[in-house]
Amino acid sequence: MDLYEHMGKELFRSRGIPTPEGSVAFTSDEAAIATRALGGRSVVKVQVQVGGRGKGGGVELCDSPEAAGTAAERMLGSDFEGHAVTRVLVEERLPIAEEYYTSFLLDRSTGRYLALVTAEGGVDIETLAVERPDAIRRVHIDPVLGLRAWHVRELVGTLPVEAREGAGDILRRLWELVQEGDASLVEVNPLVLLDDGRVVALDAKVTIDDNALTRQPRVAELKDQFPIDPVEKRARDAGLQYVKLEGRVGIIGNGAGLVMSTLDVVAQAGARAANFLDVGGGASADTMATSLEVILSDPAVRAVFINIFGGITRCDLVARGILEALDRVEADVPIVVRLDGTNAEEGRRILSQAAHPRIVTASTMLDAAEEVAALANGEAA
Repeated sequence: MDLYEHMGKELFRSRGIPTPEGSVAFTSDEAAIATRALGGRSVVKVQVQVGGRGKGGGVELCDSPEAAGTAAERMLGSDFEGHAVTRVLVEERLPIAEEYYTSFLLDRSTGRYLALVTAEGGVDIETLAVERPDAIRRVHIDPVLGLRAWHVRELVGTLPVEAREGAGDILRRLWELVQEGDASLVEVNPLVLLDDGRVVALDAKVTIDDNALTRQPRVAELKDQFPIDPVEKRARDAGLQYVKLEGRVGIIGNGAGLVMSTLDVVAQAGARAANFLDVGGGASADTMATSLEVILSDPAVRAVFINIFGGITRCDLVARGILEALDRVEADVPIVVRLDGTNAEEGRRILSQAAHPRIVTASTMLDAAEEVAALANGEAA
C-alpha cells in the first residue's frame, strides 16, 4: 500500500521526524489560502502514488497566494503519469543548504532490510547507483537485531559533519516506523540540511505491507482515500486479483505462481503483458466470464492467454466455463488456451470440438506463449 506524500509525513511527524509545515488542498482557493497562511510563499506538489514529480512538472515554487492557486488549478484534475490528481500538498519554502537521500527497504533476497544513505539527494537514485555506486552507503540490517549504533555511524559517515547528528536521529526514528508500522519501504528524497543547521525530511515515500494492514487499522483506513480503477474494483468485488501492466497480452491463470511464470514465459516469447488476473481455485462460467470482461476491457489487449493447471479444478469444467463465458462476453481478439493437469485432455477435446473462431489451443505453456506473442505482435500466419 503506497501512501501519498502527505500521509507519509503524518507518520513521520508522529515519530518526531521534522517535516515542512503544510496542508493538503483540494481546490485552487484552498491552495491560495494555505499559501497566505504560510507567509505568502509556498511549494505546491501533486499528490500521486508515483515518483518523478519534480521532473514531470508536479512540483512548483510559488511566490504568492495567487501563483499557488494558479499552480493548483493546473495540477488538480490533470493526469500525472497515468494517475489522476485529486489533491495537492502546499508547504512552506525552506532555506536549503544541501540535499541528501536516505531509505530503508525490505530486501527479500536476503531476508533483511537494506538502509541507504548518500550525500547526493534530489537526483535519480537508480542512475546514481549504476553510474557511481561508491557514492551510496549501504548497510543490511537483521530485523531481529535491529538498527545498531554502528549502522548509523556507517550510514551518516558519508554526510558533512554538521548534518550527521540530525540525520542520525532521523534514521533511528525512520527505523522505528519501519518496524512498528510494518513498512516495506521508507524513502526520503531529499533529506535536507537547512541554513540554520536543522535536518528535515522534505519528502516522504512510504509503502506499508498489505498483509500487515490488520495490525495497522489507522493506516488501513487511509485506503478509502485512494482512487480505484473501475476495472480493478470490478475484479476485486468478484474476488479476483487483477494487475494492470503496459503490454499487449491479457493473462488469466489460476494461482499466483503460475501467473508469475506465465508473465515470464510470455516475455521470453517476445511480448509483454497488458494485464493479468488470478482466478484462484475457481474457473466456473461466471468466473471466466467476469475474468474475460475485466481483461478485455483494456483496449491495449491484442490477445489473451488463459493458462490453467487443473489440480482440484478440473480442466474439462474449465473448458466448458470458457465456452459459456464466450457466449456472454463479446471477444474481438484471439484467445490462446493452455490446459494441463486433471482432465486436461478432455478439456482440450471439448474446446477442439467447439471450434470457436476466437480460441486457439496449445498443449504446452511455451507453445501457448509463442502463439499468443505472435498474435499480439501481429506476426501470426
